[in-house]
Amino acid sequence: MPRKARIDAPGALHHIMVRGIEKRDIFYDDHDRDIFIKKLGTIISESKTCCLAWALMPNHVHLLFRTGLTPISVVMQRLLTGYAVVFNRRHKRHGHVFYNRYKSILCEEEVYLLELVRYIHLNPLRAGIVKEYPALRKYHYTGHSALLGRYQREWQDIEYVLGLFGNEIKKARRQYREFVQKGISLGRQPNLVGGGLIRSQGGWKRIGLYREKGNRIKGDERILGSSDFVEKILKQSQEKKERKVHLQDKDHDYKWLISKVARHFNLETEEISRRGGYRNRVAARSVLCYWASRELGISTTELAKRLNVSQPTVSQSIKRGETIVLDKQLKLEE
Repeated sequence: MPRKARIDAPGALHHIMVRGIEKRDIFYDDHDRDIFIKKLGTIISESKTCCLAWALMPNHVHLLFRTGLTPISVVMQRLLTGYAVVFNRRHKRHGHVFYNRYKSILCEEEVYLLELVRYIHLNPLRAGIVKEYPALRKYHYTGHSALLGRYQREWQDIEYVLGLFGNEIKKARRQYREFVQKGISLGRQPNLVGGGLIRSQGGWKRIGLYREKGNRIKGDERILGSSDFVEKILKQSQEKKERKVHLQDKDHDYKWLISKVARHFNLETEEISRRGGYRNRVAARSVLCYWASRELGISTTELAKRLNVSQPTVSQSIKRGETIVLDKQLKLEE
């Protein structure tokens, strides 16, 4: 059975798990971990992705992201590819570092955000990397230490998480610390990392109760949330897919898109791809990148090649393009 495409959208909350190939270690020492963190911070900042929690384990990584304007797939491609190149060079090895496909679960934020922050940050304690809870505060390789003020991570959104515990920083940190400590007795919580419908509804027992009452329930392996949330996300995903198919059926491709953008900005088509800092040309290229990415599904990697610019430049253009489209109320199709 073919694998389902990942679901993503600006503002979506994702619990991401990355594993080493054949369950091998992906960090041999602290220097490897420091390299990964540096790359993570750089890419998070450049892509305007929100990082709410993270933990580095010997052979896997947990991340909790909220999508910005750059799709999570692009963020992860840059992160994993960049780290793998350095890791292989440093350890004089070849081949894959990570398991082919990272796991990404789109989560219902209102219900699961704090549970996931706690679950992710307790990973080093559950695995015995730190021996007791007080030592977790000093552990360098999880977002828990930043939330408690032990380390500065400018790219980690500690303000949002702590804001859920109160407006006063000391009180919020105390309540957060107590909340995490209460989660130790909950164990590994498989309902947060696998199971689709079973995970979302709280186990087989609850599924049985729903069915006995004749309730219709919806589940999906890629989504963690209530039946209504799952249905809403799947509907949005289907609408997005149908939109792309609609454009493709009309033979609306990249060449057509350039012509459309050129007419909006009173430019010749070849001017849009020409490098240069003229305001109208930059605006047109930004709108081109935004519509190509969002409407035609062209990757930032492919756009970077077509326009002969870097991937971060394309990501910035997409963000700028969205603002222009909204401000000018531009329509791709009348």
